[in-house]
Amino acid sequence: MADKKINIFDTTLRDGEQVPGCKLNTNEKIELALALEDLGVDIIEAGFPISSPGDFASVQAIAKVIKNSAVCGLSRAVEKDIETAAEALKGAVHPRIHTGIGTSDSHIKAKFNATREQILERAVQSVKWAKNFVDDVEFYAEDAGRTDNDYLAKVIEAVIRAGATVVNIPDTTGYCLPHQYGEKIAYLINNVPNIDKATISCHCHNDLGLATANSISGVLNGAGQIECTINGLGERAGNTSLEEVVMVLKQHHTLGYYTNIKTQKLNPVSRLVSETMRMPVQANKAIVGSNAFSHSSGIHQDGFLKDAQTYEIIAPEEVGADGSRIVLTARSGRSALAHRFQKLGYPFNRNEIDVLYAEFLKIADRKKEVEDADLQLMAKSFETITVSS
Repeated sequence: MADKKINIFDTTLRDGEQVPGCKLNTNEKIELALALEDLGVDIIEAGFPISSPGDFASVQAIAKVIKNSAVCGLSRAVEKDIETAAEALKGAVHPRIHTGIGTSDSHIKAKFNATREQILERAVQSVKWAKNFVDDVEFYAEDAGRTDNDYLAKVIEAVIRAGATVVNIPDTTGYCLPHQYGEKIAYLINNVPNIDKATISCHCHNDLGLATANSISGVLNGAGQIECTINGLGERAGNTSLEEVVMVLKQHHTLGYYTNIKTQKLNPVSRLVSETMRMPVQANKAIVGSNAFSHSSGIHQDGFLKDAQTYEIIAPEEVGADGSRIVLTARSGRSALAHRFQKLGYPFNRNEIDVLYAEFLKIADRKKEVEDADLQLMAKSFETITVSS
């Protein structure tokens, strides 16, 4: 049986931009959209056209320059929203309108002061409106993570019948545990008669740190699209991280899934997004953090130097990182010290390293990290003493 392709829907330019301080102008959005297309993203959610004239202009401009990826515009289940999104997407080669409404009882009662029947009608109507403009319509059931499964299945069946090609099952508040989210996707697969006529999409938030795990659980239970952002940017604690889900599927290729993402471009795109959106990446961030391929523990360093795969399941070049790094600290051992001296052009033997190691530890206790300059001073001092004696 052939591997199943998982579509990557990137919402860095929409959900990611909702992070305070990450607002982008049109030129910045175009630059990032082109980088996302080059990365191999299948769908780029370019913005929320009705939200402001600037967002409309950005979606319109991106729609005109992107040729291979689908370009998506977000809307509420409001006719004017949908008309505006359609207008902004007119120049797109592959346009998609993303419309929807909250389906949890919390949203239905507190947000809309409505009934389940009224929300179901609005959901169907929104898809029909969008279908007047584009063939590719994605429906989102906001707060699906906390929506009753039986009611959710009724909504999904109805919007697919109305013409939705993709059905988005968001864990909007990041509430679900992986098994719960996976079971929700499986429930839809087994209880929506026309589910084969649409792609199920995962849109998970990271409020409990489970966005990646939930998205993967969704895929394992039948979803065909993951909605994510570069560096995991997004509302509150962020969205599913694109680089994480892509590399999970690649590393666990025996599961039978793949994406079109060019993984060697992950780190360069991560840096571009970080710089453009003025949002630093945490050092220990998986795949793209500055410490993702750094080793400071002596036990880890020794194992890594003998065989990189003892502590690295991903080669740095596979994700476009600069390379592995041995960080010398008070926890480093003799093998790491010898390795660094070797790289600096000082091939000391084991006995010499034993002598140097005692001096190294003194420096390491004073500093957080021992730099090459420190080692060069140590080496020159040691050679001077050795020659004079």
